[in-house]
Amino acid sequence: MRASVVSSSRKIMHMLGSELEKLVTLPLIWLTLIVAFLANMVLAAAFTSAGLQGASGAGAQSILNTGLASMGYLQAGFIILGILAACSEYENGQIRTTLTAMPWRGYQLSMKYVALAILTVPAALIIAASGVFYSFMMMKDAAAAIEMDKMIEALAGAAGYLTITTLISAAIGALLRRTTPALALLIGYYFIVSPLSEPYLPRIFNYFPDIAGHYMYMKPASDDINALTPMQGTGIAGIWAIIFMAGAIAAYRRRDA
Repeated sequence: MRASVVSSSRKIMHMLGSELEKLVTLPLIWLTLIVAFLANMVLAAAFTSAGLQGASGAGAQSILNTGLASMGYLQAGFIILGILAACSEYENGQIRTTLTAMPWRGYQLSMKYVALAILTVPAALIIAASGVFYSFMMMKDAAAAIEMDKMIEALAGAAGYLTITTLISAAIGALLRRTTPALALLIGYYFIVSPLSEPYLPRIFNYFPDIAGHYMYMKPASDDINALTPMQGTGIAGIWAIIFMAGAIAAYRRRDA
C-alpha cells in the first residue's frame, strides 16, 4: 500500500515537472508576459500622469488606485497566457505525445493547472507591483506614505485575481481546444458582456468572476452598498475557477484528443 502511494506521488510529481517544463520552454508564454509587463508600464505612466494633475491632497489609497488602474487592461495579457497554455498542444499536435507519455488524463490536466499557477503567481505579482511602484515613485511627494500592509494586501489580491483569470482562461481553452474561439469568447465576455451587464443584472453583477475579483485588490467606493469584502471576492472568483477547471477535466477525460 505504501509503495503504491509513493509510486503515485512520483507519477504526479513527474507530471508536474513535465507540465512546468512545457510552459517555461514555450516562447509565446514569455513573449506574452514581456508584452504584458511593457504594456502595464505604459498604462501606469498614463494613469499616473493623469493622477498627478489632480494630486493635490491625494492620499495613499490614491497611489494604489492609480497603480492598479491598468488591471482592467492587464487582464487581457493573462487571458492570452491561459489560452496559450491550454491550446498550444492542440495547435501543434503535441497533445497526442503528451497523452501517450501520461495517459492519466485527470491528473495530467490538474498538474497543468498547478504548473500554470506556479508560473503565473510570481509573474502577476511582479507586473502588478511594477505599476504601483511607478505610481508611488512619481506621486510620493503629492501623497501620504502608503502603509506597507495595505500595499501587500492590494498586490496579493491583484496577483491572485490575475492568476484566477489565467486559470479560468486555461479551462475555457481546454474546453474549446482552439485559440481563436477561446480568445474571442473570453475577450468578448471580459470587455463587452460583463461591463454592459450591470444595469440589467444588478442583483447578481457582483457575482461575476471578474467583478468579484475586482474586490480582491481594489477598495470599493464608499457608496457601493453591495460591495464585497476581499475574502468574499476571492471566494467567489475562486469558485468560478474551480467550476471551469472541473468541467474541463471532466470533458478532457471523456473525449478523444
